[in-house]
Amino acid sequence: MSTQTLDSPAASARERAAGRSALMALVTRLHFYIGLFVGPFILVAAVTGTLFVLTPQIENLLYADQLRTGSAGPAQSLASQVQAAQVRIGAGPRLFAVRPAPGPGDTTRVMFTQPGLGDSESRALFVDPATLEIKGDMIVYGTSGTLPFRTALDYLHRNLMLGAPGRNYSELAASWMWLATLGGLAMWLAGRRRRPDPARSPRLRTRRLHVLLGLWLAVGLLFLSATGLTWSNWAGGRVDQLRAQLGWITPSVSLKLPVAGAPAAQGEDEHAHHHGGMAGMDGMAMTSTPAPAGDIDRILDTARAGGIDSDQLEIRPPRTADQAWTVREVDRSWPTQVDTIAIDPATYAITSRADFATFPLIAKLIRWGVDMHMGILFGWPNQLLMAAIGSALTAMIVLGYRMWWLRRPAAGASGQTLTQAWRELSWPARLMVAALALALGWGLPVMGASLLAFLAVDVLRSWRAQPPKALTRRA
Repeated sequence: MSTQTLDSPAASARERAAGRSALMALVTRLHFYIGLFVGPFILVAAVTGTLFVLTPQIENLLYADQLRTGSAGPAQSLASQVQAAQVRIGAGPRLFAVRPAPGPGDTTRVMFTQPGLGDSESRALFVDPATLEIKGDMIVYGTSGTLPFRTALDYLHRNLMLGAPGRNYSELAASWMWLATLGGLAMWLAGRRRRPDPARSPRLRTRRLHVLLGLWLAVGLLFLSATGLTWSNWAGGRVDQLRAQLGWITPSVSLKLPVAGAPAAQGEDEHAHHHGGMAGMDGMAMTSTPAPAGDIDRILDTARAGGIDSDQLEIRPPRTADQAWTVREVDRSWPTQVDTIAIDPATYAITSRADFATFPLIAKLIRWGVDMHMGILFGWPNQLLMAAIGSALTAMIVLGYRMWWLRRPAAGASGQTLTQAWRELSWPARLMVAALALALGWGLPVMGASLLAFLAVDVLRSWRAQPPKALTRRA
């Protein structure tokens, strides 16, 4: 009896060690599967995202003739600038929004919607404020007004230019990147006491570099994964449902003119510029009466008097007779200026407003997170940081593939599968892992579908690894 009592602590310690070993075997196998099968998608997202955040200056050079003007003299009225654009574009397209010149030497952007444009796209005419000369005519994208060069990179990063089905690639990358990061950290913590000489083999040197990059990038990768998921298709829908239930919707102005019983406005979509759905575009396309532009100067004066003081702003005319004009700031750098007001076209009274200073903390964090992900929150330092993370992530993935290549199994060999690692867990641990997988599969549907693909690969590998059954003869 005393021997059993003395042995029980040691037995419990061995049991716990076996449990940790089995769990780490599962984490290691999952980390390997993510790197092998999801790694290419993360690699493409890293390369295209790095290119995207580095291109604003390139775009300013490419489109300098459209964005800048050398004309001297005072600017003509904003209504005259809009009229010049309307005369050039003709009667078909409808006025969607106007972005006054941010400063001297800049052009005014007058945007129109017309049939044939994609989601979140508008046709922009660039007007010289002094001479009313049309300096350019281009398709721009999203609430950020991205020009064609960056729009192409945005589509490449977001959906590989494959449309809606292509968005699954970027969601797949974002869904697994956070788990790969946490798994890598767990593997490092479990093996940090072993310090092999990095000079012993090329594989160990490659592994050491891979691990060091992962440690340095961990926080950045978790951030990119989380913010990327918020504007993904399937997981983003789950996030929107959660935000609605918790009251975390970003405030927005009501376009309805003051009428008793008018419904409240819905929350603003911070990702409209990045996944389609520029607010109001579809309604603008269906309106039967062109929006008036003659009062736009007074609308702008009212907005300035009402506290809209950013140099970068956008004015949208009402889509229907019972709606207000909207004026909003579009400067998402630091400090963030994204206040919005609605103005009654009859009385020029401000009927609704949504000031960033009054946003709930969660809404502010989401706004800042999205803008930092795109490299615009802190200007060029933000660009360099995101580019450095993207470049280092690219190198880490390449090193991971080199590691696998150097230790790849011989032809016909078969290592442990994911399901085999799961079966080595204790029953409580198996149930916990299964429940966690189901929860993640519901919250991140693309992850759930790809996990089923991982398991299908496991089944195939197990089937191929089985030795052929020996043929027996009956005596």
